[in-house]
This record gives sequence, C-alpha cells and structure tokens, in this order.
Amino acid sequence: MEALNNFFTSLSGFLWGWPMIIMLLGTHLFLTIILKFPQRKIFTAIRLSVKRDKNSDGDVSQFGALATALAATIGTGNIIGVATAVALGGPGAVLWCWLTGVFGIATKYAEGLLAVKYRVKASDGKVLGGPMYALERGLGWRKMGILFAFFTAFAAFGIGSSVQANAISTVTNETYGISPYITGILISALTAAVVLGGIKSIARVCTMLVPFMAVFYTLGCIVILILNYEYIIPAIDIIVSSAFSPQAAGGGFAGSTIMMAARYGIARGLFSNESGMGSAPIVAAAAKTKNPVRQALVSSSGTFWDTVIICALTGLVIVSSVLAYPDISYENGATLTKMAFSKIPVIGTPLLTFGLITFAFSTILGWEIYGERAIEYLTGKKWTKPYCLIYIAVAFIGSVMSLDIVWNIADCMNALMAIPNLLSLIFLSGVIVRETRKYLWNNNLEGEMEEETESEKKES
Repeated sequence: MEALNNFFTSLSGFLWGWPMIIMLLGTHLFLTIILKFPQRKIFTAIRLSVKRDKNSDGDVSQFGALATALAATIGTGNIIGVATAVALGGPGAVLWCWLTGVFGIATKYAEGLLAVKYRVKASDGKVLGGPMYALERGLGWRKMGILFAFFTAFAAFGIGSSVQANAISTVTNETYGISPYITGILISALTAAVVLGGIKSIARVCTMLVPFMAVFYTLGCIVILILNYEYIIPAIDIIVSSAFSPQAAGGGFAGSTIMMAARYGIARGLFSNESGMGSAPIVAAAAKTKNPVRQALVSSSGTFWDTVIICALTGLVIVSSVLAYPDISYENGATLTKMAFSKIPVIGTPLLTFGLITFAFSTILGWEIYGERAIEYLTGKKWTKPYCLIYIAVAFIGSVMSLDIVWNIADCMNALMAIPNLLSLIFLSGVIVRETRKYLWNNNLEGEMEEETESEKKES
C-alpha cells in the first residue's frame, strides 16, 4: 500500500506540475484572446444567471445549473487550499491564484457553450451533455469521450465523495469530539436524501444552500478584514510585490521565489475553479436556455464567484491576519486558517467549522451528478442507481478512514479529466468563436438555438 501511495504521489506531482499548469493557463489565454475577452461581459453573465428561459429545453434553470456547478467547485480548497498556497508559495501566490481565475472565465465560458451545443436528449426526456458528448459529436472522438467519462466516474469517488466526507468528519471530531462513525452515518443519510431524487433534487438543494453558505462565509471574511483594517493595504502591497519579486516577502512571511509563488498560486486557482477540468459542463448541459452562449455566460460567472471573489477574500484574510498577529503560524495551511478565524471573538471557530462542513457537503452533492452522468454515458441508464448507492457508501467509508492514497488518486483522475477536455476546447475553438459571433457579438442573446447547417459544419 505504501508503494502504491508513493506511485500515485509521484504521478500526481507530475500531472499537476508545470506541464499541466502551462497547458491549462495556455488554454485560458488562448480562449481569452480569440473570444475577445469575454471577461468584460461578466455583469451580463450575472444578470442572465438569475433569469429563467422557461420554454427552453433542459432539466433545471440556468441558476440551478450554476448553483450545482458552484456546489461542486466551492469546497475546502477555497478555505484551506488558499492558505496552503500562501504557506508554500508566499503571499504572492494569492495574486497568481486571482489572475488564474480572471483568465479562467474564458475557459469556463467555452466549456458551457460546447456543453449546450452538443447535448442530447435521452429516451426518457432527460438532457445529457458534457465534454464526452462534445468529443464524440463535435470531433468524432468516441474513444476520447469514453476516457473522459471513465476518469470522471472514478474522480467523483475521490474528490467528490470520500475526501469531502473525511474533511467533514475530521473537523467535527477535532472541534466537537463527534465520532467519525456518527458523522459518516449522518453524511450518508443526508446525501441519500438528496441525490436519490436526481439532478432536479440536487439543483433545488444547491440553489438554496450555495447562496446562503457563500454569503455567510463572505460575511465572516469581511468581519476579519474589519478587525484587520490597518493591515489591508499593507497586505495588498505585499501580495502584489511578492508575486513579482524574487526577494523575501517580509512582514513575518518566509521568503519565496517568483516561481514558487506562481507555481502554488496558479495550481490552487486551477484546482479551485475547475476551469478546464471539464466537470462543470456536465451540469451546464442540463440548463433551460435559449442558446449555447447564454448558458456559457452563466457558467463563466461561476469562476468569477469561486476564485475572483471567494479565493481572493480568503487570501486577503490570511495575509492580513499574519501581518496583524505575528503569533500565527504560516507553515501549515489548515493551522493558518484556523488561527486566522479564531481571531473573531466567540463565533470565529464555529463560523469556520460551518463553512468547511457546508462547502464540503455541497461538493458531495455536485460531484454525484458528474459521476452519475459519466456512468450513464459509459453503460447506459441501468447502472446509474447502483453507482449512486456506491457513491453514498463511499461517503461513509471516507468519513472513517485515512485518505492519503485516495487524495493522490483523485488528483491524478482530475488531471486526466482535463487533458481530453482541453483538446476538445482547442480543436472546437472554431465552433466556439462562430457561436459567440452569432449570439454575443451580433447582440442576439435572445435568439433561439438553431440546428447547425452543412456550411457551418464545414466552416468549423
């Protein structure tokens, strides 16, 4: 087992090293340029996310699809992960994480567009889509679609179920002394109550849970920043200067190079917002939307909320807290986060605990849909219920066992998901540009989706 763990540790380090970072960030920049900076349409995207296209095909509202994708994306990485990036890469990692989110908006836009463009309607009326359908229907790469679905189905057991359940049981045990077995039973029961109802049930719960938990956590961050108000400007200054300076950061931080700050900041940003991984398009395809570009814009707002806002707030909280309280240890991400939030009198620790629990539980719900839709693509509908039941059981197992090897396997599966998805984005970039021109650049966002003509197929 130790040898197996060492293998996946090495493989994970390679897959999430500079080659993957260059591939993902390069795709972000490429799509940003050819799509004429879709980031400038972010307020249009936010406005569309709360509108309903009632008479359009789909299983859930545009906001329901966004909330479900955010549920899977906003997780413990937004809290502990950012602190870990600061601990390993210095305060400059926060700026690199933020920039990754800004450019990742273009990639999330492109993923959402292809998800709706190439989605299909199953025999039971359910709408299915995602990178596997874009690979098969857009490029004729059926085998590549199978690979993506395979990696997604297995990644869901790791990063989606067991890892998140373990995070919940660990924090409740350390904070309140609750047995992991009790926590595991509760997590499994609550997960079953939601996911057995299908995507509509999950979207309904996420629509209520995600805004509440995000606002609650954001308010907690604002309270800390108010307490640290004297250190906000110095924190911003040290974040910006150390992102591009090879010198020691100072202000109580260990020294770090530009490469270290960029390495950990970019990796955390990419892993946090999942732009380019191909997970969010699976649920985006189910949205009731008039045309692919409308849902593409709505999907892009997910990266804005996840990284540009929540990760940035977390980073500012962490850096300002280290400056304000020299006794805080910055060598460990989890410890750093706990000590920063403990500075809020009375409610600080419960606030962090609540944030970790709700973020992790919402991720369990969102990733179940990803895994189930991947299984449906691979095997058909008959295996979706058994997969769902196994997923629930894995949540209990994850609550009561050590997960070092599971973390490493999940990291590998996530990286392997990204490769075929990024290929679909690059090779279908002509389709993405053409659809964007048709609906966005020509001010036709209210236009209904049309069948692709033979000339358009040849052009793409």
